[in-house]
Amino acid sequence: MNALAATNRNFRQASRILGLDSKIEKSLLIPFREIKVECTLPKDDGTLVSYVGFRVQHDNARGPMKGGIRYHPEVDPDEVNALAQLMTWKTAVADIPYGGAKGGIGCTPKDLSTSELERLTRVFTQKIHDLIGVNTDVPAPDMGTNAQTMAWILDEYSKFHGYSPAVVTGKPIDLGGSLGREAATGRGVVYATEALLAEHGKSIKGLTFAIQGFGNVGSWAASLLHERGGKVVAVSDITGAVKNSNGIDITALIQHKEATGKLADFNGADAMDANDLLTHECDVLIPCALGGVLNRENAGDVKAKFIIEAANHPTDPDADEILTKKGVTILPDIYANAGGVTVSYFEWVQNIQGFMWEEEKVNQELKRYMTRAFHNIKGMCHSHNCNLRMGAFTLGVNRVARATSLRGWEA
Repeated sequence: MNALAATNRNFRQASRILGLDSKIEKSLLIPFREIKVECTLPKDDGTLVSYVGFRVQHDNARGPMKGGIRYHPEVDPDEVNALAQLMTWKTAVADIPYGGAKGGIGCTPKDLSTSELERLTRVFTQKIHDLIGVNTDVPAPDMGTNAQTMAWILDEYSKFHGYSPAVVTGKPIDLGGSLGREAATGRGVVYATEALLAEHGKSIKGLTFAIQGFGNVGSWAASLLHERGGKVVAVSDITGAVKNSNGIDITALIQHKEATGKLADFNGADAMDANDLLTHECDVLIPCALGGVLNRENAGDVKAKFIIEAANHPTDPDADEILTKKGVTILPDIYANAGGVTVSYFEWVQNIQGFMWEEEKVNQELKRYMTRAFHNIKGMCHSHNCNLRMGAFTLGVNRVARATSLRGWEA
């Protein structure tokens, strides 16, 4: 089942539990605006090349729309639609005043030079500058984009609208980026894990963790778990996988990966088949990579008691059913990986105030937001007698539906 179908299914289930009116249900599903633009630019060799860029703006009932921009060859309209919708529910669950959006350009970033990427980003910004803005839609980095991409968007946007640092988040610190933004998603995952384990009378110290994906989110989550006394027993990424039942020294592994560009040949752990990571013996499994990795084929073999969805949509609905029957507790993506957008919100707030925070304050506030959201989700689970995923979806959908009807959507 693709991401859009799964997200729609979760939304419909939540709306049934909440008893939403069918008219408002339909209105919440349809995106506010979909933008598709042609981006033509000269390559370094002088030839012209065209790419298709787009932005799906899903909902703005609770505030400006917010979501990443990805540069990837398979930027699929359906997936972008699903991710934009997911951002609407995610910002509502975290209780930050945003709606959802997502966008991207269908290109292969590694085949483009830095100056070509800059031209592409500027052309894209020229095409959409009047449809994004501090109070309209605030982009952020995603797959294939980074702080530099945001700096180019900021600069190009500012040519039309005057200096506006709050138009994008995930910027370089020197241009109004927030301290703590780099580690935010991984740190949020750890705060979410702490909240869930506390509910079960457990703590990170002494438990075993397996982590799929060792990019930004995976490596930060791993090192913060390691710091708190958790034993990371297996790690994988696209380059391979390593395991050590006594716990991997994460600091050393990060240094090894920075030096060699891969996980393989690391002294402090044994090689393993990356496909076995999801079914590895551990207490907590954290998928931080791609969507749809837990499916009906492998769900039955998962040995973890807790799954923390740091990736977007890593568990497909079939796997969800199998795992729930096995008694595995799944912490859903729309809550578990909301640390990134929460600190993006803090960055936006700092830019609007023109007053920057210390990193300590950023982390403190992030913990407060993540912990509060967990208790709000548990509240929905109790009142609707449902699992954490439906608790999170009902919480998010209910907040957006309430905002929509309060604003008078039928007028």
